[in-house]
Amino acid sequence: MKYIGIIGVIGVLFILGFVILKNNPPADIEEELPVAEVAEEEGQEEGAVLESPRTHTVVFTDEGYNPKQLAITQGDTVVFKNEGSMPTWPATAMHPTHTIYPGSDIEKCGTQDEAGLFDACRGIEPGKEWSFRFQEKGAWGFHDHLNVAHTGKITVE
Repeated sequence: MKYIGIIGVIGVLFILGFVILKNNPPADIEEELPVAEVAEEEGQEEGAVLESPRTHTVVFTDEGYNPKQLAITQGDTVVFKNEGSMPTWPATAMHPTHTIYPGSDIEKCGTQDEAGLFDACRGIEPGKEWSFRFQEKGAWGFHDHLNVAHTGKITVE
């Protein structure tokens, strides 16, 4: 009789625990996932799943960029946020021409093409930010034009 009571208490605790977890999942499970859309655009395979573009942040400090390497999806945006004490000028490799990312070239800064360059084309002051939307797949090295020792890599899949 004593064992039946213990088994009954364990059963009630199990059911109570299940109900509590079902209604209040752990915080790490509530993480927001990217929204998926079904492809309906011309030229895309019917029923293909598309992820909504996401925004990622690379923080600049006096020690450099963090993270130094970032993997993203084609169409995602990277925000370069300056939390350092000096300006930073994020741009595609190679220094000083900035021509590795397709279409980019430091000589296009100040022209109508500037908006499409992986190149801030100027120093970003502390507390400010600059963003770029990556449309080309590949591994894209970048650097700080004002301090070339600060580098990183964005891999676009």
